Amino acid sequence: MTTPAHRPSRRHFLKAGLGLATVAGLAGNWPQLSAFAADMDDFIRGPAVPDIAPQQLSPHVWMIYSRDGFPTPENKGMMSNITFAVTQQGVVMLDPGGSVQIGEMALRMIRSVTDKPVVAIFNTHYHGDHWLANHAFEDAYGKDLPIYAHAVTRREILGVQGSLWHSLMARWTNQATAGTRIVAPNNEVAHGDEFDFGDLTLRIHHYGLAHTPGDICIEVVEDALTHVGDVAMDRRIANMDDGSYVGTFHFYDELEKNAPSRIWVPGHGRPSGEVLAWNRELFEGIYENCVRAVEDGADMASARARVLADPRVAGKAADTAGFDTNIGKYVSLAYLEAEKEAF
Repeated sequence: MTTPAHRPSRRHFLKAGLGLATVAGLAGNWPQLSAFAADMDDFIRGPAVPDIAPQQLSPHVWMIYSRDGFPTPENKGMMSNITFAVTQQGVVMLDPGGSVQIGEMALRMIRSVTDKPVVAIFNTHYHGDHWLANHAFEDAYGKDLPIYAHAVTRREILGVQGSLWHSLMARWTNQATAGTRIVAPNNEVAHGDEFDFGDLTLRIHHYGLAHTPGDICIEVVEDALTHVGDVAMDRRIANMDDGSYVGTFHFYDELEKNAPSRIWVPGHGRPSGEVLAWNRELFEGIYENCVRAVEDGADMASARARVLADPRVAGKAADTAGFDTNIGKYVSLAYLEAEKEAF
């Protein structure tokens, strides 16, 4: 892992035109050094993210669409959709993005739609491309701005996952996210919680382990729309390193039963009424073939061949981002889960 971007290195000090004597002089005065470090945090900062015009999805909900599914120096970490609802009481963010720069871009775009303040943020899970932009909103609205997440997500952001994703986003983007600091959720939510924003009700759905152990999906009740985070994606295989295929199928069943929606809004890809069905078919093509391979005593290589031959999978290969480089890993995870379920 790289050195966290908010800790200036000796090279950064020298690059800023500061000699060792200056640093040595400051070292004798810790309060002064702390203030200096804070100034450096502002100085060592990645570039601004270009504006992306919001698209209206429903009467209350808008989305800033990310065309990319993976972070690069070129996209500066803009790899996940940013969704917000304009309510009677103010703007509610449903995943604000992956850096302070992305959050600042989102704020500019919100102001092109409404002059209402942001009154709440919801973080759907602990992968940093969805929450590191909390920083920009805290800067704009203060530390009392409510930021909601599942208890697991909050704990992980305060712990290992927060530091890991902070470092990864900086590394993957060649430090384009530099200057971002970790701002964790300050409120916890649970399944069934409802939030009244005057003319709009948000309902929280959590059905156990899916993409991560702490996923929440947010139903925008009056608009018959549900923001699903990374529980499902469009034209991209959802990362399953922290998740479960079986748990994801259960999550889909419960969402379809309890959050009837005309539009499912994914963290990656285009929103539509078909997002869950598309993802379910792909995952069933992967997982069911791995189950049969385990039942037949076949090895993982055989399972992969079966998966790639399944029309539910093969038919999606051409237009699924990262398919060729990731399908092997997802088959491996499915095979291991199938082995575990068999015992």
